[in-house]
Amino acid sequence: MKRIGVIGCGNIAGLITEFSLGGDIIAVFDRHSDRSDRIAKKSSAKAFTEFDRFINEPFDLVIEIASIGAVRAYAEAVLQKQCDLLILSAGALADEELEQRLLSIAKERSRRILIPSGALFGLDNAKIARYGGVDKLTMRTTKPPESFGIQTDKRECLFRGSANECIRHYPRNVNAAVALGMAAQKEVQIELWADPSVVTNTHEVHICGSFGEAVLKIDNKPSPQNPATSYLAALSVVTMINTLDSSIIIGT
Repeated sequence: MKRIGVIGCGNIAGLITEFSLGGDIIAVFDRHSDRSDRIAKKSSAKAFTEFDRFINEPFDLVIEIASIGAVRAYAEAVLQKQCDLLILSAGALADEELEQRLLSIAKERSRRILIPSGALFGLDNAKIARYGGVDKLTMRTTKPPESFGIQTDKRECLFRGSANECIRHYPRNVNAAVALGMAAQKEVQIELWADPSVVTNTHEVHICGSFGEAVLKIDNKPSPQNPATSYLAALSVVTMINTLDSSIIIGT
């Protein structure tokens, strides 16, 4: 059984504790004690508000479900600990210098960095496409205005440009786009739309290359507890953890 640590005790942490993870969550970390205590109680784990104490637990796998800032602050220490690291806030890896440092440590320590599909389907197909060459990779994301922390009575485009530039302005909303770009090995051109008429989070992906053309639309239901969080993202974390030791691998 894997010994699992969790960084970030927000909505997704609460969701994943409702599922079997093929291991035991033995410790959770959040700087807010009320949050860490809540998740610790649900998972029968130890609660920590100090990372230096948390990281001393005997983990096999640490799950980051906090923020891009948490990846920047703690990812290197986790890999140095010689345990695998699952990163949901993939937007942090738009920083190529950070990505290369983490890859270097992971190789040196024979550890893995795991990136779940998050709020998307189709990352396995994006990996296939990159070997034949990807000519075009775009993604249009539409969410209710409150997901962006704004109020508006009309549909409006908040951003149009590269995912790496978008992450600077909307860091909590483009993790999926950065993960898609990593899978395809091509930077994503992204549009962010706020639309008061929608109640779901929608991602429209368009990939063109030597393989042909693919168009994918994902209509995500937001988590009832947090409209900025995709329920699908939480399920992708659970799925990835539960396939790590599987005897049969489905999909690329």
